[in-house]
Amino acid sequence: MSDPQSYRPANIPTDPGVYRFFDEKGTVIYVGKAKNLKNRLNSYFQKNLLEKTYRMVHTAVRVDWTVVNTEVEALQLEFTWIKSENPKFNIQFKDDKSYPYLAVSLKEDFPRLFISRAKKRPGVKYFGPYAQAWALRSTFDVIQKIYPIRSCSDSNFARAARAKRQCLLGDIGKCSAPCVNWVSKEEHLKIAKNLVKFVDSNPDDISKQLEIDMAKASENEEFERAAKLRDQIQAIERSNETAGTMLSQSFSADLIATYEEITHVGVTLFSVRHGRVVGSRSWIMDRADVLEDQSVIEAALVRIYSDVDAPSEILVDELPENVETIQSWLAAKFDKNVAITKPQRGEKVEVIATVKRNAHQALIQYLSKRSNDSAVSGKALEEIASALDLAELPLRIECFDISNTQGTNMVASMVVFEDGQIKKSDYRRFAISDEAGFDDTRAMHHVLTRRLKRYLAEREINQEEVLVAGGARSKFAYPPQLIVVDGGAPQVAAAARALAELGISDIALCGLAKRLEEVWLPDSKEPIIFPRHSEGLYLLQRIRDEAHRFAITFHRSKRSAMMLESFLDDIPQLGEARRKALLEKFGSIASFKKADQAQIAAIPGIGEKTAALIFDFITQNVTETSSVDMETGEIS
Repeated sequence: MSDPQSYRPANIPTDPGVYRFFDEKGTVIYVGKAKNLKNRLNSYFQKNLLEKTYRMVHTAVRVDWTVVNTEVEALQLEFTWIKSENPKFNIQFKDDKSYPYLAVSLKEDFPRLFISRAKKRPGVKYFGPYAQAWALRSTFDVIQKIYPIRSCSDSNFARAARAKRQCLLGDIGKCSAPCVNWVSKEEHLKIAKNLVKFVDSNPDDISKQLEIDMAKASENEEFERAAKLRDQIQAIERSNETAGTMLSQSFSADLIATYEEITHVGVTLFSVRHGRVVGSRSWIMDRADVLEDQSVIEAALVRIYSDVDAPSEILVDELPENVETIQSWLAAKFDKNVAITKPQRGEKVEVIATVKRNAHQALIQYLSKRSNDSAVSGKALEEIASALDLAELPLRIECFDISNTQGTNMVASMVVFEDGQIKKSDYRRFAISDEAGFDDTRAMHHVLTRRLKRYLAEREINQEEVLVAGGARSKFAYPPQLIVVDGGAPQVAAAARALAELGISDIALCGLAKRLEEVWLPDSKEPIIFPRHSEGLYLLQRIRDEAHRFAITFHRSKRSAMMLESFLDDIPQLGEARRKALLEKFGSIASFKKADQAQIAAIPGIGEKTAALIFDFITQNVTETSSVDMETGEIS
């Protein structure tokens, strides 16, 4: 049995979706749905699991997922995959339960309207599946009023014909009663065909008709009937929530989207048949395997349709340059016309966006696992050492980044990678005085000086003696083989000056500039340009981005604390001790302004009287926060 922690995924999205567990043979052993994929999947990797769940996660060796837009879509996709994959741990779905369809038996002499959960039969037109059975029954009731074809069983129909007495449905207008010749066989068949055409072409017209009837009932002051019609409209809207509501049932195509990073590309295929997603698959392409004169989407199309049949229409997020040539190749291969297009507007654009999100998620998972591969990390470190002409591999890399707000609240971060892997226990944060004004290079010189002085001081201490005495080895005592600064030539020069002033010459230094991702060395007039798909460049970018993230996080917390401190200074009768207590309790001005009087009074040293004074000040000085639409620029 496998260890679930060995394949536990990271960076799981919080979107709704469907997930699949695979065994060592690549067979799907479980399919599930989730409103929040992150919460649901994480629950499988906790302790004290139920017996069956425990066996399933220990049988599996990997898990993947497909993101959808709504929980209802996830339910429909789960249903489709359970039927097609037949996973052994979904055995509870093998009973007679299934999702309901609306059905019309057109091949009978007198067509019948009914709800079916059974396997599809020839001669019966099906609509669905529907997610909520109760709402489908309400829709069924409405359709009977608009198109009153029979819904009784064959035995009841024959009984009514012999007795020449229609049933209750005929009396209340829900059946045209062909059993007693209220309508002829031909007229009844016409009603049935109109029903099929009506629902098949535009089910929303049922709601429109009901809205008209509801308006008329309201005008005639038939409010009880209007309320019932309103409830029926809501029920129809619920019943129409299927995986096929995004696209019409006549739509069948493959949708392919890609998501690119430096070294790899995620490719995802959605197979849509009759308006429903019947399959989803993702691939990871190594960009080193893509020829220079070949686009990624072209390589993906060739790869995918070398194994599977192509539909008549393929939608892509980016058209290859030689799309006509690929279309001709597919037409010759499958003996039919195949159109490759890029949707420009409407619902198909939304579906392509969903496919692209899934390609991104597939790539995140792959790169997350790959970053822990020692062989890949070793290759990246070798590339860095070769490009920077280092005497040894940079097994410990430290990266520094500066963050500020218009020259105020300056902070710096130091992140550490050892053997190409993150080492968060050695991360450090630095607060920088901004009294002299903002200067990015001065701040970089200041931070490097502080860090390296600590290194020089702790280098003189016998770390083994510290350990024997029960202390911990100082983390600043470890020297990096390479220091990376976020920036170009000016930042590198400032860092080099700090090393020179301290007499340190055995630590390599470089800077990674964001503009063109070029690498700068001290005293170099030209940057080093790594190959476009270099593992070394990808590792440097990961280190730089992690330093930036860590700096931003510290900067935001410091800025929030300073804003709160400034706000507290304006409140009368607050001494230093009380301000400090409030600052420690709330941390940010946003949290402080949400506090009620009881929460403030509960802080030691405040009391009811002072809390009332503080709360009154908050109430008088809180203004509505304006929000800005980043696309239109509107302030609301």
